[in-house]
Amino acid sequence: MAVALNVDVKGQGPSMLCLHGHPGSSYAMSVFTDPLSQQFRTITPDLRGYGYSRVRQPFVMTDHLDDLDQVLEGHDFGEGWILGWSLGGILAVEMALRWPQRFKGLILIGTAAHPRSSHPPISWQDNLYTGIAALINRVRPAWRWNIEQFGKRSLYRYLLYHHSDAAYQRLATEGLTAYFQTSKYATQALNQAIRQRYNRVEDLGAIRCPCLVLAGEGDRHITPEASAETAQHLPTATYKCYPDVAHLFPWEIAEQMNNDIQQWLLQVQTAEIA
Repeated sequence: MAVALNVDVKGQGPSMLCLHGHPGSSYAMSVFTDPLSQQFRTITPDLRGYGYSRVRQPFVMTDHLDDLDQVLEGHDFGEGWILGWSLGGILAVEMALRWPQRFKGLILIGTAAHPRSSHPPISWQDNLYTGIAALINRVRPAWRWNIEQFGKRSLYRYLLYHHSDAAYQRLATEGLTAYFQTSKYATQALNQAIRQRYNRVEDLGAIRCPCLVLAGEGDRHITPEASAETAQHLPTATYKCYPDVAHLFPWEIAEQMNNDIQQWLLQVQTAEIA
């Protein structure tokens, strides 16, 4: 049974569904929705078990699709676009396979139809330094002493490449808030899907709409090789891999990434008119 999701809506124009990752929330998608809402109506839900979409019982990953179907219907989505980051990109692929007539194009960020990780084992020291870095960063965002002493020794070293002030500012607000709002049921559902070795690469040929696939060269959570494989199997895909960034590259190179998204959208929309 579908769950009524908390949804953030910005702007006016063609519909753009924006889907966050794990841990994540609609709030953590502002790096995309703030610029996109200047020309689109961005529809950004808190997925089941995330943000303010609270749940009290276990669920499976496919339940997200039922929830999102309800979001599209409830917000008069029509025929629009999807942007998905990490887990959100996986759900975007699933939606395009299930309802191809609903979507004009997909923007896939740090994600893959067959996600693979190169993340090393996590030690107790990793968790300790991450907790210390996160708490200090919450109180004093982007404090260089904390970044050097704890941030670069924590799990942030696998999420960020540059450890920039801008990225730590977002970690202090959007990142930490999303982490604490992510339920155990959401984590369980994701881990279950990972154990089942999710793989939709062979089905990607059915997605006929234009797709933009963006990856980070240093992404250890979903490798750029996995993202490139996804792009290769999509019939109409543009692929770009950014050097010297990791999984949180939207927070590392926000301006460059958003410029690339805008240019791609303009090209696709121009081609539609022609």
